[in-house]
Amino acid sequence: MFQLFLLQIRQTGSAVADSVNMMLAERMEGESGEMTMSLWELTMKGGWILAILAILSIIAIYIFIERFLVINRNSRDDKGFMNNIRDFIINGQISPAITLCRNNPSPIARMIEKGLSRLGKPLNDINTAIENVGKLEVSRLEKNIATLASISGVAPMLGFLGTVIGMIRAFYDMSMAGNNIDIALLSTGIYQAMVTTVAGLIVGIIAYMCYNVLVARIEKLVFILEARATEFMDVLHEPANKI
Repeated sequence: MFQLFLLQIRQTGSAVADSVNMMLAERMEGESGEMTMSLWELTMKGGWILAILAILSIIAIYIFIERFLVINRNSRDDKGFMNNIRDFIINGQISPAITLCRNNPSPIARMIEKGLSRLGKPLNDINTAIENVGKLEVSRLEKNIATLASISGVAPMLGFLGTVIGMIRAFYDMSMAGNNIDIALLSTGIYQAMVTTVAGLIVGIIAYMCYNVLVARIEKLVFILEARATEFMDVLHEPANKI
């Protein structure tokens, strides 16, 4: 009789344990679903500021990729090009040198072409003409980079603006609710406040990094342009040159 009683207790305990385990599993699944929904709502409740930040991020990525490809294409340094230009100048073959420059689409070729077109004038005038072309080339390569810098500064500010708007909305909902304050009532404003801050910082950091990468590439190209301009002027100063 006593053994039968113990057996019933064990069966009852096993049933209770199974019920508890099922309840815990269902609760964990429910919490997982709620977390997924919360993340989705977290993204959707950022408001119009989050939409602006998304547009800015697309613009920043487009500018970076487009400028990076352009700068990389114009940064190719063909050392054989300057050797050919030097040989042409020493031999007095100016027309073939100009033709070579026109067939080369690089900024270096355009600078040298301008210098060749000014041969016969004072060397200071030739040097000034080359420098002006170099400045125009650098300005052309810096197209839209200022926009990228602006995005890196504006995006975090927009995120903080969204934070302020979200907190104002949350406090307004609290004031309108009176004593019946509900967490669900405040969630929209808090969501907007947190999401816009994070999104603004992410977009700003990415844009700032892209801006610095492009600036570093342009500075490297400027160094190459200056070196080739100096090399060209050295060729004009050579005593063997009879131009």
